[in-house]
Amino acid sequence: MGVPKQKHTKSRRDKRRAHIKLKTPGLTKCPKCKNLILPHTVCPICGYYKGKEVIDVFKKLTKKEKKKKQKEMNKKEKEEGKIKPVTMQDLSKKS
Repeated sequence: MGVPKQKHTKSRRDKRRAHIKLKTPGLTKCPKCKNLILPHTVCPICGYYKGKEVIDVFKKLTKKEKKKKQKEMNKKEKEEGKIKPVTMQDLSKKS
């Protein structure tokens, strides 16, 4: 077995290890609830995958939690679909 004749410096060691690092996962937005999720996975918040409901997320919740979560989801959907019409008064206001 080969034995090194001299000690490798810290900089040489660190240059060799420069590419060994953690990478951030590529996240995508869920088309239903707009939360960040891993690609090609079911959304844990709304339970949808490719526009179809795969998991019933309300099944395991208590009655109180179901009502709260349903209210939040309805509020999000209303905000997304809601487009405020622009009036002449809004245009004339100074920014």
